[in-house]
Amino acid sequence: MSASIEIPDKLFFKIGEVSRLTDVKAHVLRYWESEFPMLNPPKNRADQRVYRKKDIETVLLIKKLLYDENYTISGARKKMREIRSGEKSRGQMDLFTGGVDRKKVQAAIDDLEKALRIIEG
Repeated sequence: MSASIEIPDKLFFKIGEVSRLTDVKAHVLRYWESEFPMLNPPKNRADQRVYRKKDIETVLLIKKLLYDENYTISGARKKMREIRSGEKSRGQMDLFTGGVDRKKVQAAIDDLEKALRIIEG
């Protein structure tokens, strides 16, 4: 992966959009879903995958581990678990020490409220 990509500012992406953004074919994305439990985009009412920004970031990390750093599938899965474990530890420490970024929390709440409005129609 040479340069980082700019992920558009929207709530949901279809698999074709994710494929174009990440330069990973749709069938590979579907395969990765079966191999990486942390890549699990929900499906909409039409049974289409709807990726969120965090899903795209996960795809980019998987791509980097597999293609740039030459991890095997199982090695990349293990590395991602280690990364997530480290993030959880840091997040728990932030909560313990009061180091929560309130702006990020509010932004997440705003995003969830937007998603709920979309879902409720």
